[in-house]
Amino acid sequence: MKFPKIFTLGLMFAVPFAAWSVAHAQPIPHRVDKAPAEATLIPLSHDWRMDGDVPVHALLLSLQGLANRDYPRIYLEYPKDWQWEIVRPLIGFLERRHGVKFDRLAEDDADAALTKFARYAKGYVVWDKSVRSSLIVAFTISGVEDAVVVNEDLIPLVEKHGLKKIADLRGRFTGQPDHAIYQWAYDHYWTKCSRDYYVLLGGPAGDEMQPGIADFGVMQRAFFTDLSANPKHPQELALEKKILGGQHPASIVLGWHSYGKDTEGQHTTLVGNFGLKMEGLHNLPNVSFTCQIPLTPDFHYTNNQSVALDAKLTPEKKVYIAAVATDSMGIGAWTQPGRGKIPYAWQVLMNWSWMNPPALQFFYEDKTPNDYFIGGLSGPGYMYPKSIPPAKFPALMKDARDLMKLLDLHVLEIMDYSEGNRHVGNTDLPKELVDRYYHEFPHVIGFINGYGTARTFDLRDGKPLISYDYYLDVRRPIADAAADLEEMIQLNPQRPYFLLMHVRERNSVEKVAAILGRLSEPVDVVPLDKFLKLAAGNKTYQTRYEEPGDPIDRNP
Repeated sequence: MKFPKIFTLGLMFAVPFAAWSVAHAQPIPHRVDKAPAEATLIPLSHDWRMDGDVPVHALLLSLQGLANRDYPRIYLEYPKDWQWEIVRPLIGFLERRHGVKFDRLAEDDADAALTKFARYAKGYVVWDKSVRSSLIVAFTISGVEDAVVVNEDLIPLVEKHGLKKIADLRGRFTGQPDHAIYQWAYDHYWTKCSRDYYVLLGGPAGDEMQPGIADFGVMQRAFFTDLSANPKHPQELALEKKILGGQHPASIVLGWHSYGKDTEGQHTTLVGNFGLKMEGLHNLPNVSFTCQIPLTPDFHYTNNQSVALDAKLTPEKKVYIAAVATDSMGIGAWTQPGRGKIPYAWQVLMNWSWMNPPALQFFYEDKTPNDYFIGGLSGPGYMYPKSIPPAKFPALMKDARDLMKLLDLHVLEIMDYSEGNRHVGNTDLPKELVDRYYHEFPHVIGFINGYGTARTFDLRDGKPLISYDYYLDVRRPIADAAADLEEMIQLNPQRPYFLLMHVRERNSVEKVAAILGRLSEPVDVVPLDKFLKLAAGNKTYQTRYEEPGDPIDRNP
């Protein structure tokens, strides 16, 4: 008798360029034939306070976006504790593998940077130090008017380098709410901005800002806001819907929601309602540089397949565990100790094939035999499938299929927080949505679902859909996590038992290996592709979908 699955814990290119571009909804960013022989590297300080070094960082980011618009000239070296952890390892990779020689300036040396690159700006725009949102508006103006971004303290510096004032926001927004500020920007600049890229420059609110994606937004002449998707802010939400509705179909929303206004679930759901793709991280750095760097001619995207794609496996009567890390390889445990010690799956941000080719090449070439790559999240970008209008679903999933083929990916991860998260509501998928995934992805070897635990399971034509049974929080001690898994194993006594484990990004592989090593019952830790093939060989899990009575929380 099967034990019900209700017990859960945890509280470019290897193909021709033209062939890839067919799947791409956005105009292809400018791409050079080969990486530059020389480029300028500018280190940035650890200070990201509005009253600290953000003004000089904003100046350098806007200058980077303008100078890199037609050629990769400037790469910013972010501090060691930057969320996107491979920003520094990527420097060595660009030097070693792509032949780039960097001319290093002093930390935050805007004077030297302007000496070399002021000619790529037509002037400057002044933001108001007393109105945080005016800086976000200034980034819009920067891209449209080819102006570097400054506060009043930096005006003498840019004028020293011959730049003239183009716009001045001082005093313009005093006492105004954000919806009025961004409405003014919309009225004056939106028609001049890109319909293929929109930047939500959220993340930390208040006295801190980490606008790492701003260089690419400036490069692409994107419109910038940090508008709320929270119904508690109806005027901001109305303008946000107007902006999203004016973008091209299946285009990109860059950045991240504001931590001070709404939730990740609200923001991502809203983007999905319009059938747009989201590429998260307000602080994703240097995309104006890396998007232009092609793959080296000798490189091909090759995954680690532990079993043949058409293999049929018969599992033994034991516990099988597969560990999966998501949230992007660049902000997780890739550089931490233990990688390669046990089989591990890593979710690939598939749009990096055009946004960040050298970063993907870095990961593919740096992988160990135990590292296996999968596609996600839910499609060609970060999206919640329950929020996507059914009519927009097929075109988006065609993009995902084409990107998976390019990147040699054969498993798709699905995640949906539109009706809950790992704490409230649910993360399950209705049958009609599961039907659509099986229809759109006939060549995958299987699907995985969830972020926290979920209860959607299926098996069709030898292709399983398995949800996470366990979520490993970063703060969960090794002994406690091992006890959790012991309990999971006891609650699911039928063998084989397939335990899919989601590892939150900053847990090291070494920690996961230590947890698994404490289990009293022998378990078989296997690569995810083998795990799915084994799960197809003996279905001891129950088919289940989201049910009408399942709880829903739209503010996860």
